[in-house]
Amino acid sequence: MSAGILLIGVLFVFAITVACSSVAPEPESEQQLTQSSGAPSQQAPATPVLEVTPQSDASDASPMLVPTIEPAPQSTTVVAPSATPFAATATVQSATATSVPLSASEVNEGGVMPDADFERALNAARLNTRGWDTDFRLHTVPYSEIRFVIPRDNIPSIDSPEFIGPSEASAWLKDVEPVVALEIFGDARAYPLQILTWHEIVNDSVGGVPVAVTFCPLCNSAIAFDRRLDGEVLEFGVSGNLRNSDLIMYDRQTHSWWQQFTGEGIVGQHAGRDLEHLSASIVSFADFKEAQPDGKVLSRDTGFARQYGRNPYAGYDTADGNPFLFTGDLDGRLLPVDRVIAVTVDEVDVAFPLGVVQEEGVINYEIGKRQIAVFHKFGTTSALDATVIAESRDVGSAGVFDAVLDGQLLTFSIQDEGIVDDQTGSSWNILGTAIDGPLAGQSLSPVVHGNHFWFAWAVFKPDTILYEGRNGA
Repeated sequence: MSAGILLIGVLFVFAITVACSSVAPEPESEQQLTQSSGAPSQQAPATPVLEVTPQSDASDASPMLVPTIEPAPQSTTVVAPSATPFAATATVQSATATSVPLSASEVNEGGVMPDADFERALNAARLNTRGWDTDFRLHTVPYSEIRFVIPRDNIPSIDSPEFIGPSEASAWLKDVEPVVALEIFGDARAYPLQILTWHEIVNDSVGGVPVAVTFCPLCNSAIAFDRRLDGEVLEFGVSGNLRNSDLIMYDRQTHSWWQQFTGEGIVGQHAGRDLEHLSASIVSFADFKEAQPDGKVLSRDTGFARQYGRNPYAGYDTADGNPFLFTGDLDGRLLPVDRVIAVTVDEVDVAFPLGVVQEEGVINYEIGKRQIAVFHKFGTTSALDATVIAESRDVGSAGVFDAVLDGQLLTFSIQDEGIVDDQTGSSWNILGTAIDGPLAGQSLSPVVHGNHFWFAWAVFKPDTILYEGRNGA
């Protein structure tokens, strides 16, 4: 049985875990877990979604993913496995436009013309449109590229996030664990991937700016967006659909669908529009709390009982073969789930393989007329390797910055295992702040970047330049 079929099944298991879990918050520390009373635990049952185990009958066989659930027959009526809460049939409905009809000459605010044949395309793609108040006539991508996986909001976004201090979070968040670090107007926050992996979207406000902090485990893409569009604040949820194995979000105001990897509206009223990207980095909790001792950390008190700290996609970033539900062309320059530090500057896309970044430590690079610096530091575990995130392999973290500070071009190198600029000898941390030397206390301007799987970056940015090291490109 192919890995793709098995993964369809295990995502249903993930949905079961989400749908059946109590909404009571789980304890804030491991000690509380061990000191609980004899009352039934409100923890969700242990259900590793993508745990990889080797086959015993052939040493050279591909990994086998467990548990296995046969997918529904491929027909216009999708029947979920009877063991799940979704056993009722989910018949694909004919899409019905919900906004004022457009004439053939009219376009939406994203410049997208209405598609007169959208119903046929929707039905051919077997997309479930029941309950959606989406103007399906408006779309920028073929419906054949979109895959329905689980019902809307079965992976629940966090819409009223609670925060605690780093010292309190240390009771359950290990120093090596990855967090998404975001700072706006002096408001610094950390969003642990052990929480984001189970929710994928946090609707928040940072420094007075409405933001969506998002994470697609299938692409390892942690991306933050400004939620404002034309003066309206949008709230985002998980649609249950994928495109190129990437999360498709939706906004609850218009039910438009949004591609998480690019921030582009792809279906509905906002098709053709783009969300503003915000600079965020995946770093270790230790690096965040050292740089931001007064920062805030997303609390486990989410209103949902989840196995925070455990990875429901165990082994995913080491699995061979095609990524889950990915039918596009793979760029063979790297393996599909190799990580890349990826940037777009002046409409030029560049990917720095994580292995090269790890080896070089610092990369000074020119894109067009702009000089950037790529930093790396070990000490951050993968969120998608071992079942327990804190026990995963060390992949480190990266930051990308404008190399010009107050009109002076800085170049960087590794000295005594630390990052130092060659002009003043100041030492810098992974978040781009000088921690010692003449420039101590000053910060480089961050460059929006991603720490993504190669297959996803390459399919969305097919003309990307691939950095090959100091002696290469």
